[in-house]
Amino acid sequence: MTIRYTILGLTLALAPFAASADDFEVRMLNVSSGGEKTMVFEPALLKIAPGDTVTFVPTDRGHNSTSMEAMIPAGAAGWDGAISEPVTFTFAVEGTYGYICEPHYGLGMVGLILVGDFERNFDVVRDVRQRGRAAKRFDDLLEQAGAMTN
Repeated sequence: MTIRYTILGLTLALAPFAASADDFEVRMLNVSSGGEKTMVFEPALLKIAPGDTVTFVPTDRGHNSTSMEAMIPAGAAGWDGAISEPVTFTFAVEGTYGYICEPHYGLGMVGLILVGDFERNFDVVRDVRQRGRAAKRFDDLLEQAGAMTN
């Protein structure tokens, strides 16, 4: 009987934490919804809490989402989605996560996920050298994220 009450008590105590995680969606697009950019993630910048889940949806075919090893927090896992397939990832470790569409990285198809205390590795992420249009888009996203720290 005591074990049953202990399990019940733990279940009730932990229930609010399990229910507090949110699910988000990032679309992979050939053209942004406003039509001003090509090869984009929408949203390209997302702030979430630890334990939240993001599903990257290939709204337009030919895209994937994969984390950049140099742009994830120490101790965090990354993800590697297949071309034209959705990928879902739960963010357990606080920090800044940079990700790309492998076929369209040079065209600037990049994004940032800010998890909880995202400043933990923000300077490391900012110092990663990029190429092509990815450099400009990451700079823009990092500037937007930096404004969230104040």
